[in-house]
Amino acid sequence: MLLHGLEGSSHAHYMGGIADKAFATGWNVVRLNQRNCGGTEQLSRGLYHSGLTDDPLFVIRELVARDGIRDVALAGYSLGGNLALKLAGDLGESASRECLRAVCAVSPTMDLALCVDALERRSNVVYQWNFVRNLKGRMRRKAAAFPGDFSLEPLGRIWSVRAFDEAYTAPYHGFRDAADYYHRASALRVIHGIQVPTLILAAEDDPFVPIAPFRRAEVTGNPNITVVATTHGGHCGYLEHAADGYDGYWAEREIVRFISTQRP
Repeated sequence: MLLHGLEGSSHAHYMGGIADKAFATGWNVVRLNQRNCGGTEQLSRGLYHSGLTDDPLFVIRELVARDGIRDVALAGYSLGGNLALKLAGDLGESASRECLRAVCAVSPTMDLALCVDALERRSNVVYQWNFVRNLKGRMRRKAAAFPGDFSLEPLGRIWSVRAFDEAYTAPYHGFRDAADYYHRASALRVIHGIQVPTLILAAEDDPFVPIAPFRRAEVTGNPNITVVATTHGGHCGYLEHAADGYDGYWAEREIVRFISTQRP
């Protein structure tokens, strides 16, 4: 099961790339849209957030109950990586009962507060602007789909992801404020509980996912977690020279390799 990043969708390039590689290996593949992503605003009255693990867990249970799937691996990018890690941490020893066998996270935003701080650097203004533009557009479409459910009045005051979370994400989901949301939704808070083989790919030159959390004791001290920290790779990039049938998307290749070694 593949989980995309903030304001991404099942149609994102990396979702298609890893899906193709996994399918070619002989696996069933599910590309999961977060609520309202991929043009699905009208399908759910709710909003998604970085720690909403109920949705992927529901889909896993549906696959097990209705399709007879007995082995599930999660692979998430950015926000989706945080979501995958948090779900595994929340489940702890019960992960095996839910048929979750492995987790991979690429550039996961597992310390949300730190990532939002980094996103607010002047050097990241383009990233911030792009996220905010997309979030605002989504709220306008959401309000049109469900008149009266969401006020658009705050949009004129929102120029950062943090401001969006203060105005919409936190109050809608019952968090006290954005800081409370970042704390409770961060996978880092529960990562010590992960009991399934887990691969984390992180880059030292990621512009808004700092490398420091991946070196913390609760991560490095968990024998179930393998962290590969690269000098280069950016945010969910990891491009190499393509050659001999290899398209150069290193992270996608490593995910397939890792999960292949965990199959029963």
